[in-house]
Amino acid sequence: MTDQRPDPETSAPRRRYLPEDWVGGAAMALLALITFANVVMRYLTNESFAWTEELSVSLMVILTMVAAGGAVLRDRHIRIEAVFIGGSAQRRRRLAILSAIATIVTFLIMFGLGLRLFWDDYRYEVTSPGIGVPQWWYTVWLPVLSLTIALRAMQRLTMAWRAS
Repeated sequence: MTDQRPDPETSAPRRRYLPEDWVGGAAMALLALITFANVVMRYLTNESFAWTEELSVSLMVILTMVAAGGAVLRDRHIRIEAVFIGGSAQRRRRLAILSAIATIVTFLIMFGLGLRLFWDDYRYEVTSPGIGVPQWWYTVWLPVLSLTIALRAMQRLTMAWRAS
């Protein structure tokens, strides 16, 4: 999303950052820091931190999901442009509505399945294989972020519905 006021220095539209951008940036920075620390540790001692792979995978899932939420709101997901652009404005609007509805349904299903996974990990006290922390610390993010993507798709649906 861009702010309509131009940047006085470059005369380009200002970029408005979403919460997903900040969370994604923090996840990327933490991921880079953890990976760098692990490489240095391996270089100096021939040993690596046991927890880095486990945490890195979790951070990559979080990064992917928050980036998907931002892409949904900005309408930047992959689509077949020949089909989308090849028609009238009314056709593009209908396809945008259909796409938003499909995204909402998909991520609500992921929310439900992710919630079941989280609940099973919590209820059965599953621990992570690398460092032995509760597995639900990692799986809780799947339903939470799936729900946020569904909400962003609802915003996109509202925008497409109002477009004339």
